[in-house]
Amino acid sequence: QVQLIESGGGLVQAGASLRLSCAAFGRTFSSAAMAWFRQVAGKERDIVAAISGGGGTRYADSVKGRFTISRDNAENTVYLQMSSLKPEDTAVYYCAGRPLAAMSVWSHDYSYWGQGTQVTVSS
Repeated sequence: QVQLIESGGGLVQAGASLRLSCAAFGRTFSSAAMAWFRQVAGKERDIVAAISGGGGTRYADSVKGRFTISRDNAENTVYLQMSSLKPEDTAVYYCAGRPLAAMSVWSHDYSYWGQGTQVTVSS
């Protein structure tokens, strides 16, 4: 059974930083694409950042220059370093994985999901 377990969310003030972690169990994702999505209640789940099996990355325009996705293949873990946080970054953040090396910005392309971690940024 594959599990993705996120951690690192919380309540911070605008301008602060947070690092989210996503640890994978039950399957090796070292050569597979992983991503972070976020969702606000009543809205669709949107891409934040993705990383391919080869290490290529892609970001939503709203987070470029502020967020960094990375992976530690030895730990089977993906990270999302978030800096200069804004109130509009408030959402539930989900880690996702797919059994292919090519990354995607579409949620329906991902087979595996974490339970989500809340990030709240106060003004």
